[in-house]
Amino acid sequence: MAWDSDTDDSDMSLGSMEESDYAYMDRLEMPVDFRADAGPSHKRYDLHEQRLELLLHTNPCGLIVTDSLEPDQPIIYVNTVFEFLTGYTAEEILGRNCRFLQFRGPYAQRRHPLVDPATVAEIRRCLDEGIEFRGELLNFRKDGTPLTNKLCMTPIHSEDGTITHVIGIQSFTEAKLDIGPLPFPPWKEPLLEWTKHNTSEELRSNKKSSAGPAQLSKLYSGLLQISDEVLMHNIFAFLAPRDVAALGLVCRRLYELTKNENLWRLVCQNAWGPDATLALEAAPQSGTIGSWGRLARELTTLEAAAWRKLTVGGAVEPSRCNFSACAVGKKLVLFGGEGVNMQPMNDTFVLDLSAENPKWEYMKVDCPPPGRWGHTLSCLNGSWVVVFGGCGRDGLLNDVFIVDLDSNQPTWREVATGAGAPNPRSWHSSCTMDGTKLVVSGGCGESGALLSDTFLLDLTMEKPQWREIHVAWSPPSRLGHTLCVYEKCKILMFGGLAKNGPLRLRSSDVFTIDLSEEEPKWNYITGNALPGGATPSGTPPPPRLDHVAISLPSGRILIFGGSISGLHSPSQLYVLDPKEEPPSWRVLNLPGQQPNFAWGHSTCVVGGTRAVVLGGRTGEEWILNELHELSITHSLTEHLSG
Repeated sequence: MAWDSDTDDSDMSLGSMEESDYAYMDRLEMPVDFRADAGPSHKRYDLHEQRLELLLHTNPCGLIVTDSLEPDQPIIYVNTVFEFLTGYTAEEILGRNCRFLQFRGPYAQRRHPLVDPATVAEIRRCLDEGIEFRGELLNFRKDGTPLTNKLCMTPIHSEDGTITHVIGIQSFTEAKLDIGPLPFPPWKEPLLEWTKHNTSEELRSNKKSSAGPAQLSKLYSGLLQISDEVLMHNIFAFLAPRDVAALGLVCRRLYELTKNENLWRLVCQNAWGPDATLALEAAPQSGTIGSWGRLARELTTLEAAAWRKLTVGGAVEPSRCNFSACAVGKKLVLFGGEGVNMQPMNDTFVLDLSAENPKWEYMKVDCPPPGRWGHTLSCLNGSWVVVFGGCGRDGLLNDVFIVDLDSNQPTWREVATGAGAPNPRSWHSSCTMDGTKLVVSGGCGESGALLSDTFLLDLTMEKPQWREIHVAWSPPSRLGHTLCVYEKCKILMFGGLAKNGPLRLRSSDVFTIDLSEEEPKWNYITGNALPGGATPSGTPPPPRLDHVAISLPSGRILIFGGSISGLHSPSQLYVLDPKEEPPSWRVLNLPGQQPNFAWGHSTCVVGGTRAVVLGGRTGEEWILNELHELSITHSLTEHLSG
């Protein structure tokens, strides 16, 4: 909701200035970078303050900054001139929309009828179009005095063109209007009555008996009276990373607090969960994170995401396609595949990305599983590699094999799962939960039938048993789709080749399920292939199968690659936050050398912050010395380049 919204909440908008005032501000070189940079220097911070002080002392104006990336443009900064001229303190203003100035007095329930609706509409238009507004608007002091607000509102853009903040500069003069005294508040002595029944003895002893609402307002809205330790550990640590960054713009003290690395680690842990935080520390960029604040920013804004091309040595021989690969720590593991004349293969190769000169090496593993292609390969428990299903020499498979790469002599062993195993299948999808549970969904069964079932296997049990996830309704049967875990036990399904009546069509539908519920159920989130699906908002990805899906620590999902009809680029990235209401797709245009092709079965997701595409230049996936890496954070790129 914009500053100029017609809603009659108890918040509101701004006002304007003389042309000479505008020209003066243009010459002043006001600072425009109000983004939450993790580490601006004191020198830069002081320069901004000096420029602001110069403006305020030579031509006293009210100044506010709002956050355009948050709903309803909340105020994140006001200067002392604004406080003095309006009668409102910063504690009463921060976090609100500016339209409260259109209300006469702090207890008014709606905009004053003398406020010009045409000017309000013009403000709304300028905000919607992201352009500057200059004009006059009737505002009111806190005591009800009418003011003419000569207002200049200027949008601030990030490097990618996104409007991140709006700066409002106001020149207030008293309006010559006789509109009578300020009405009484709708209740009697509200703050004093509240104090009488709710204030602690300690606070009550600190106020004078003659204190009025203004003094008590300062006392009880005293966020800044709290100690640094309490602010950081009891308040800031439980806010979203974007909110913590915004608070750092309020004043010097909060700015200094938001530079604390321990705080940012707590913020990341509470926002993304302890498992995600530990995974980030254990990922290949561990030790080169550089700054939890910077990491939080990069994973929130995705501003550092970029492609680059890598060349590695060694060879995977014999040549093959339709293999499966996964990441285990800093290593990529490749197993099986389809050789010449549809020969199923059962050998294992490893690529150590942490080596000075990474190269593919054959890994001697005892007791290998039967050869196969169209299977899935997953990492569990930090060092286990798990193979499930696929198509072998004698047909489809539903067996499970595990190898521990940390053992002195890695050996494949088959897991006896007893009765109740999933039907044999290939081109299914799988994911892991809690690092211990394997989830399998869909695929292609006997006689080419598509499947829609979901199974779970806890491999830490003494005698693992498959458990089918019984649901009242399942998404249409499909193969070549993806499963992504977010918020520990929630799974998002996207795309695939899905059954649609008598047809099989590429899909861009999104479904979710929460396996922590006693009776899990699939939810149709976005799509148009079925009745009841929400129309995708934003720019949804074209329908596809055998694509790549990455679950970021923040819970958002990245989609790219796969088999797509038409002229769409497989390397184009799409982002979805399943926690949004409603979820909205967003396109990411990234720098760097992108792959021409990317397939889900031959792409490894490393640590939730990076994907390594094997091959990718010609679509011939057996050219495995050429890799394309998608990095979400700068720190990872620096680590691999170092």
